[in-house]
Amino acid sequence: MRRLLAPVPIAVLAVLVALVALLGYGLSENEPDRKVEEALGAGERDPAPPLQLPRLSGVGAETLDQYKGQVVVLNFWASWCEPCRKESPLLQRWHERMEKRKGTVVGVDVQDVTDDARDFISEYALTYPMLRDGEGLTRETFAIIGFPETFVLDRRGRIAAVRRGPVDERFMREQVQPLLKEPA
Repeated sequence: MRRLLAPVPIAVLAVLVALVALLGYGLSENEPDRKVEEALGAGERDPAPPLQLPRLSGVGAETLDQYKGQVVVLNFWASWCEPCRKESPLLQRWHERMEKRKGTVVGVDVQDVTDDARDFISEYALTYPMLRDGEGLTRETFAIIGFPETFVLDRRGRIAAVRRGPVDERFMREQVQPLLKEPA
């Protein structure tokens, strides 16, 4: 009797099993992100996780609670991240617009060299508050999967929008601007 199928080499089978396992892991790791996005799609707003980090300047610390009553664009970035470099001028412009309407951008530098982060801030003349997460603890707290990532918080400290990747003018107009019109 003739064999119709050639035997599958063990190495090919092992690669296929590894790919399926990796896919399953990736889907399970994105579960918190999916829950946030599903809740936002349903019009729900969950409170932002608690956050207390030192200022990048090295003087003192801040918490998200300090910004209650303000619209906050919470941007997680790193100096080595090219898309972070491209979005920084836009974030600075929006910070200047938002200040007049009780809003702010807050940057969180994650797992970066402090001097490189300070050079980045100087290079782009960034004036909004900057916090430092040298150990990357916020990655798990906020289910961050890459850089940059941005969370928009309403005046009550609830997550109103999430952007995985760089923000653009359209995102800011559609997700941030309406929140600035809400009473403080």
